[in-house]
Amino acid sequence: MHTIRISGIIKESVVDGPGFRLVIFTQGCPRHCPGCHNPDLIPARGGREMTPDEVLQLIRQNITPLTGGITFSGGDPLMQARALAEILQLLRKEYPLLSIWVYTGYVFEEIKDWPVLRYIDVLVDGPYEESKRDISLAFRGSSNQRLIDVPASLNGEVQCLAVP
Repeated sequence: MHTIRISGIIKESVVDGPGFRLVIFTQGCPRHCPGCHNPDLIPARGGREMTPDEVLQLIRQNITPLTGGITFSGGDPLMQARALAEILQLLRKEYPLLSIWVYTGYVFEEIKDWPVLRYIDVLVDGPYEESKRDISLAFRGSSNQRLIDVPASLNGEVQCLAVP
């Protein structure tokens, strides 16, 4: 069993995916993007080291009847992909109807074979690019980032969601 560094949680976000979402922030990101939205989450040290079972318990304690999905953000959750996969596998068993979104600086094409992807509904991919910042875009910070329908993309061409 792997551990993951968690830095925080938001119970009812409406900016990290559609509807009310429980958002879990992971600690650590290798990119250091200029203009990063969460610069405190860049260092790999920080936050709280947790087991997948402890993260699932945190989710149980904070989920509400209005929660339509869970989003993992950061930092970069895929910097800790093995632990995240263990968490998502448990999450899928206990909450099969919740949508799972993950934000990452990786692009889909470079990680398409990673096992963690089979548990993700939507991947918001690509590093934040300050020169492409666009606050009119839903659920992303810069225009290079894509909202990828992961299940539809795993067996062929990348399928992006059409979100205004």
